[in-house]
Amino acid sequence: MRRLITALLCLSLAAILPAVAAAADGAPKISAQQLLSTLTFRDGKITLPGNIATLDLPASFRYLDQADAAKLLTDGWGNPPGVQTLGMIVPADVNPLSAAGWGVVVTYDKDGHVKDDDADKINYADLLKDIQESMVENNKARKEQGYAAMTLVGWAEQPSYDKAQHKLYWAKELHTEGDQENGLNYNIRVLGREGVLVLNAVAGMAQIAQVKTEMKKVTGFTEFTSGNRYADFNAGTDKVAEYGIAALVAGGVAAKLGFFGKLFALLLAFKKIILIGVAAVGSWIYKLLGRKREERPAAVDLSKPE
Repeated sequence: MRRLITALLCLSLAAILPAVAAAADGAPKISAQQLLSTLTFRDGKITLPGNIATLDLPASFRYLDQADAAKLLTDGWGNPPGVQTLGMIVPADVNPLSAAGWGVVVTYDKDGHVKDDDADKINYADLLKDIQESMVENNKARKEQGYAAMTLVGWAEQPSYDKAQHKLYWAKELHTEGDQENGLNYNIRVLGREGVLVLNAVAGMAQIAQVKTEMKKVTGFTEFTSGNRYADFNAGTDKVAEYGIAALVAGGVAAKLGFFGKLFALLLAFKKIILIGVAAVGSWIYKLLGRKREERPAAVDLSKPE
């Protein structure tokens, strides 16, 4: 497993980071108000692209479609461009561009029906060490392309699998070189008939208690549509994935050769808001460093359930 993870991390970054780095030149300023004015927050019952799943949003959450999610991730949170999603879920009562802002990136990996036979056999302490060692190699490629080194500090929540609901939970504490606060990636994988619905909450470590609580609500209102649920699997016609639960934690679809590009989103997704000034009357005004994209890299499409 260790050699596989190391090879996949290095190959994925070696292939993709040069294109992304070319898009990072220039940093025109844009205010938070300007960016927010371009976003459309939706509520109620949402059907995700491809009719793969639905979100029955309570009043405490809103949804951003694929285009608006890309704006928030790239122009608002400072991620490199090029990753397509099924959209984002954000809390309704928090400005996503504030220090307290966080969100759930939704994607779908249609690589086949994931068997969960290995769920009770995984040594997560050993798996953590393997991933940490792999990231040391991966950071060489990051630095060569101008990105700060990223370290997996440890499990913010050790992986656990709910066999009855076919849902996998875990959280990673990540440190990016130069940052004062560690980042949090809270991961949920919902196994379906032909693939995995990915719910990745991006926040700061200081928000872990809140995110843990809120993600229980997110899994409650997120559901595969009829015909796409885990129980709908047809052994006679449906494809079985070439990886199991351990590989989902290690890097998801990157465990399968030919899908290096998708690991790009897992390695680089983060929230990094730069505060430029304070407004009158004591309220913060958040200004951001956008990215001037002279050459946009080919999109890494994690959204198509095909």
